[in-house]
Order: sequence, then C-alpha cells, then structure tokens
Amino acid sequence: MHLLRLAFKRQTAMAVIALILASGVSLGLVAARILWTGRWQYAFLPWNLFLAWLPLAFALMACDAFQSGTSRNWRFWGYASAWLLFFPNAPYIFTDIIHLTARGFGHFWIDLVLVLLCAMTGLVLGFVSLFLMQSVVRRRLGQAASWMFIAIVAGLSGFGIYLGRFLRFNSWDVIFRPFALTRGVGQWVSDPLGHPGSVAFPVLFATFLFLAYVMLYALTHLQQAQPIALGSAHHQGA
Repeated sequence: MHLLRLAFKRQTAMAVIALILASGVSLGLVAARILWTGRWQYAFLPWNLFLAWLPLAFALMACDAFQSGTSRNWRFWGYASAWLLFFPNAPYIFTDIIHLTARGFGHFWIDLVLVLLCAMTGLVLGFVSLFLMQSVVRRRLGQAASWMFIAIVAGLSGFGIYLGRFLRFNSWDVIFRPFALTRGVGQWVSDPLGHPGSVAFPVLFATFLFLAYVMLYALTHLQQAQPIALGSAHHQGA
C-alpha cells in the first residue's frame, strides 16, 4: 500500500496511469496472440514487462527514503542499489526483437508491433525511474553531476543488457550466481574484442539509451505554446 501511495502522488500519478494502461494493453495483446495462434512463444513478454516495473518501484522507494531525510542510511542505499541492478531490465525488452527472425515470418508485423509496444513500455518505465533518481543526484550534487550520472547509468546498462542477451545472466545472479557472473565479466574484460559486437553492442546500446532519454527529457520540458489572440491579430491587421 505504501508503494501505491508513492506511485500515485501528484508528481508521478499521470505517468504511472499511462504506464499501467500501456502494460495492460500489452498483456492483453500477448494473451490474444496466444489464444489466436495456440502458441506460447511470446509468453516471456509479461515476465520481462514485470521486471521492467521493478526499477520504478525501487526508485520510488529510494526517493521516499531520500525525502524522509534518510539518504545516508541503509534503506536509501539499498533501494538505490536495487534500482541500478534491475534498471537494465527495462530497456532489455528491445533485444527481444531477435525472436522475430528466429521463429519465422508467419505473423511478422503483428509480432513486431507486439514486441515494440512492450519494449516502449519498458523503456518509458525505466526512464521514469531514471528521472526520479536523477532528481536525487541533482539535489545532492547539482545539474552537471546529474547528467554525468545519466551517462554512467546508460553505459552500465548497455553492458548489463549485453550480459543478459549474450551471456544469459540475470540481475539476481549477483546473489545466486556471483562466481559465474564474475567469471563471465572477467573473460570479457580479458578479451573484449574476442567476439564480434562484444564492444560495439554495449557502446551502441548505451548511446541509444542516453540519446533517447535526452530527447524524452527535452520533450517533457517543452514550454506550453500560448494561443494566438484572434482579436488582437485582427486589430493588428486592420
């Protein structure tokens, strides 16, 4: 209940409602596709969408801890660490496009729209959480540091998505498979150019995340246009 109260505060209520609507439509389309085709091949999308919600939940709790004046205690740092750990799950859904080519072209355009809708929803979920965490950094360290924070998170997320898609690690493997994760990262560090795309993919995905966030940030900060007063326009023309 506390998390729901945080989510539906005046500052975040509209975004949360829109994301709930998008998630509901996405889940409905996945269910419709399963009923229509009798195949469960995209049944993983609801799980990936659930994981995309977790960063927003952790960001809301971290911001609440920060605003409560407990930014130096374990609660804030615990929520912030969990947010960073799970944040790559939000944009990760874009990599599910690979299933479009791996499983044939029978319903390509339908499946493309389905995956992109889930991916867009996940991306915006991540960006809302990122905006909340950026606001904390801005209050603590200033505007310039907050944008450095965005760049660092984008870079780490690009690498995290690479670990998930190509090395098949999950966020919770930090706890349940720490040695395997450490070994996988160590092998990459020792030979980053050993596989095509092992450097290009993280860098390009990080660039994509950073630029997408900048564009969405700019869009949400547009000044509302003032309507032209017709009476004054006619007066000037006369």
